Amino acid sequence: MAAKIIVLGSVNGKLESAFQKLATLHQKQNFAFAIITGNLFSLNQDDDAVSRLLNGDIQVPLSTYFTVGTTALPERVVERVEKGEDVCENLHFLGKRSVTKTSDGIRIVALGGVLDKTIVAGQSKEQHLPLHTADDAKILRGANSADILLTTCWPSKVWANSSKALAPEEQATIASTDEIADLCATLKPRYHFSTSPADFFYEREPFFHPPTPDSDQTPVTRFISLAPFGNAAKAKAMYAFNLVPGEVSSSIPPGSTISPFLSKTNPRKRPPPADDHYTNGHGGGRRARRRRERSPPPGPDRCFFCLSNTDVDTHMICSIGDDSYVTTAKGPLPSSETFASSGLSFPGHQLIIPLPHEPTIRAMGEDANKTYKEMTRFKEAMQAMVAKQSTFKLGAVTFEISRQSGIHVHWQFIPMPSDLIRKGLVEAGFKIEAENRQYPSFEETALESGVDETSDFFRVWIWTDDSDTGIQSKELVMRFDSSIRFDLQFGRKVVAKLLGLEDRLYWQDVVQSVAEETEDVEKFKEAFKPWDFTT
Repeated sequence: MAAKIIVLGSVNGKLESAFQKLATLHQKQNFAFAIITGNLFSLNQDDDAVSRLLNGDIQVPLSTYFTVGTTALPERVVERVEKGEDVCENLHFLGKRSVTKTSDGIRIVALGGVLDKTIVAGQSKEQHLPLHTADDAKILRGANSADILLTTCWPSKVWANSSKALAPEEQATIASTDEIADLCATLKPRYHFSTSPADFFYEREPFFHPPTPDSDQTPVTRFISLAPFGNAAKAKAMYAFNLVPGEVSSSIPPGSTISPFLSKTNPRKRPPPADDHYTNGHGGGRRARRRRERSPPPGPDRCFFCLSNTDVDTHMICSIGDDSYVTTAKGPLPSSETFASSGLSFPGHQLIIPLPHEPTIRAMGEDANKTYKEMTRFKEAMQAMVAKQSTFKLGAVTFEISRQSGIHVHWQFIPMPSDLIRKGLVEAGFKIEAENRQYPSFEETALESGVDETSDFFRVWIWTDDSDTGIQSKELVMRFDSSIRFDLQFGRKVVAKLLGLEDRLYWQDVVQSVAEETEDVEKFKEAFKPWDFTT
């Protein structure tokens, strides 16, 4: 069923008149929800108007979503937002960087604020200042798709190949970035809304994204920038349209152009290294917002493994690829001393996490194979790093739990003494533990991405390279169904016994300080640098 949506340009503090206008239109049109682009509040916001909004004297007539624009949110609004609450009834803050699915099934990806070029790496932690980083934009590419993309900045050169000319004085006022262009090119949203910094409205003719090797679809995007609400020039400040959730364009609209961002897709992607001997082979949570009618349900922005979660421990992130990322494990099983005699001065317990928020790789659909390939590339790169750092004294085990009822699939990577692997003790350890628990038997196989695998499974890769006899690698898979109450700590428990680290079995008991975690991350990054294909 189509959702009828209305979008407003920057309100700039004209709260009462904007919401009164919305109420009048809503009474006639019965919109599903509204979106406000740019600034809801003004730089010198009338404090009385804020009080009346928070107290409910200014009524918001329907579910209305907004992000931060070029002006910081008022302090009292920030206080309410930081408590995880809505600003007032029907007024929902999307966050500066977020992925939200409305109760109508519309997927909104938002990136508010302007690009802060002084920050060369990392995400912005707070959600209410009008700035974002390049990594904020890169992280949101992991959303993979969007019905609506909402940004404060324009995508650079969006007017290229367009017959919709911008006056020179209008173009001069626009803040546009390659980061937003990359985001739009990746997500291929059906609508991309932004805000005009002066009194003008801009609607580019639709543009289509060419088919990819994984899909023969040609998604169509409409880019629209609204003038400020109540502007003196009476330029268009409201836009209403119908949208069917998840609907795919059946044809390219007349007058469309090809995407102006073609040259920007994956601009930093590097080819795999040639003739590389070694590559041949979190905690915390966001408090739930107060539930009100039509309030959006929890999404990836509250998942512990999603980078759109504002509470993710960014200091533990080691490397971000196009489809996945690597982070250190919170409460690592090995300590910094465990492998010190083998030449490894950090725990080496890493997580390889796909950007798509899915319980299994199979559930990623057309993104499954490319995500699996990049995760495998991270795994092989870390295997090579561990072997080299330890002068081949260490190999590694990597394990995965794939359950259709899971939340966000990921792989755990832990170094392992090569002699234990070559003696068959690691393989035996997993098989004996499974037998003791009366689990199904392991079998040696190669599932690859597992797109054809319909059952739940536990998988472990066991790998070593002693430089003399070469690489020894094995993939063991245990399939199970809902009749098995599978222990989510199974892999960690087996490895703990093999390494004699039963006293570190529970991650909650061995959580490090932020300073210790940061030190281990920096040591890992330095060691991983020669194999890090993302830089």
